Amino acid sequence: MKEQKGEQSKLLTGGDSLMAYETEDQETQYCFPDINSSCVKEKHSRHGYITTYLFVSLLSAWTVFLNLLVIISISHFKKLHTPTNMIILSLAVTDLLVGLVMPVEAIRLIETCWYFGDTFCGLYIFFVSLLLSASLGNLVLIAVDRYVAVCHPLLYPQKITITKTLMSICLSWAGLTAYIITLVINNSYFDSSHRTDVCYGQCLYMISYSWILTELFMSFIFPCVLIITLYLRIFYVVHQQVKVINSLMKGGKCVTEGSVKRKSESKAALTLGIIVSVYLLCWIPYFIYSLTVNSSTTINGLLFAVFANSGLNPLVYALFYPWFKKTAKLILTLKIVHSASSLINIFTEH
Repeated sequence: MKEQKGEQSKLLTGGDSLMAYETEDQETQYCFPDINSSCVKEKHSRHGYITTYLFVSLLSAWTVFLNLLVIISISHFKKLHTPTNMIILSLAVTDLLVGLVMPVEAIRLIETCWYFGDTFCGLYIFFVSLLLSASLGNLVLIAVDRYVAVCHPLLYPQKITITKTLMSICLSWAGLTAYIITLVINNSYFDSSHRTDVCYGQCLYMISYSWILTELFMSFIFPCVLIITLYLRIFYVVHQQVKVINSLMKGGKCVTEGSVKRKSESKAALTLGIIVSVYLLCWIPYFIYSLTVNSSTTINGLLFAVFANSGLNPLVYALFYPWFKKTAKLILTLKIVHSASSLINIFTEH
């Protein structure tokens, strides 16, 4: 039988433990009233419910809409078919999928009840884990691409081609999928019916300590250290190149086309460096806090900051890439339906 009014009920949400207390004038609400082992449904004010779901809905729509613009832009316009933009396209697809799962994540975190069954819980956590890992994987590929472009410009056309980039993206997705599947097989992600320490109606991410260390290294420390190392080298080379070009211009000497191209590559590296920095700023607090503090409210808020990162990347494109503003205008005015619109030179000043 369930605990009577006024007793303490233990609530596990997202891997954290909370204590739900009742007062004499409040009635306990269970996720599944007809099941004795049901979890307790967390109480929220009506205003809080509406505000939270409205915010998540707007964030989801914003993320899907902007990343869809990026996907259409790079896919449609031939001038944007470059190795770097192929990785940005892969990142935009990942971000769009993250935007689509935001409402489900909101239900899981806000309702503190999972109504969709253990099987869908396992599939959902697998899918979200893959998307979050793929985001970081794409950023690693971007860092490598920019490193070769800036630090080894003469080798870039031979070493980095669209075909090789697409192969790298596919291998990255395949490798991450295999890793997440291995993680699922070796850990109990769901199926609360076989566990005595959880209540019915939860979608938990259960992982052993050894895999926590593996996940910490493979999915965070190693990729982040690699990205930061590459970008430190990139920024140093960029600084040196800009100094040389500026000194040539001040001295009235002719600036070659190669120098102009290197400056353009440097600007692209800085823009993508901002994307990486925003990602790390969203991720690092969540990762550190989830490992050191047992407070689900704060962790859930930081988790949505991680999800919100998927809606921030297109803003960076809009602020620093003139081509994105032009392609977005062409898409929204439906000019891309015209014949030969894919051949428009979106880099011209029209």
